[in-house]
Amino acid sequence: MKRLVITLKTSTDVLNNFKNAFGAAKRNKLKENYEISFDNKREFNKFIRNINVLSFILHYKPNSIYELAKLMNKDVSNLNKTINFFESIGVIKLKKIKNGRSVSTPIVKYDTIQFNLVA
Repeated sequence: MKRLVITLKTSTDVLNNFKNAFGAAKRNKLKENYEISFDNKREFNKFIRNINVLSFILHYKPNSIYELAKLMNKDVSNLNKTINFFESIGVIKLKKIKNGRSVSTPIVKYDTIQFNLVA
């Protein structure tokens, strides 16, 4: 089971966590979890607003972004911006397939999303 951990932290906390993770990597004691830390609420809110896209990808396993847009009744160009955002932060991987034309298949590598919000 691969777990994605979402946190909202200050940039100082993120740097400190990176130092700790780097030290753990040197000692070969890395966790299996993948963590994304947001340091501003705007991007965090964008993630939350679009979390249903991840759910659709996991449940329906669409073969293309176009197919996903049809399943969700969304405009392809708007959905593509969301997919690119998720790809840029490492939540979605796009598998490129050339079958006469180029098709991008969205893949979510995680089956669990955990939120750690420290007050």
